Amino acid sequence: MSVTIYHNPACGTSRNTLAMIRASGVEPEVIEYLKTPPSREKLVALITAMGGNVRAIIREKGTPYSELGLEDENLSDDVLIDAMLQHPILINRPIVTTTKGVQLCRPSERVLDILENANIGTFIKEDGEVVNHRE
Repeated sequence: MSVTIYHNPACGTSRNTLAMIRASGVEPEVIEYLKTPPSREKLVALITAMGGNVRAIIREKGTPYSELGLEDENLSDDVLIDAMLQHPILINRPIVTTTKGVQLCRPSERVLDILENANIGTFIKEDGEVVNHRE
């Protein structure tokens, strides 16, 4: 199974998601999107695969979201995408792609919905929360 994770190693949710993918027996392609942002075409394709809601993947916390005025509901999707491309920190993470779909994995256990082998046993997140596998 081909798995790609758009990853931020400074993010606990992203680290937990990556660990769950590896616990499933897959070594994913890891794209540190802050270092290597997706192209416009790729970002649009990811958003489309997740249902097409651009606002659903914009990260507000710890980003220039407010300073850029992105809370304005009248802004077009193109303007929001331009902002994410200019400031990749605005792209919420982690986004995972598999042959079963594309998912923003917040919380991290959402990745289990799109893995071929979601039977990862008991998984303990960095914060101590226990996640039991799904079959």
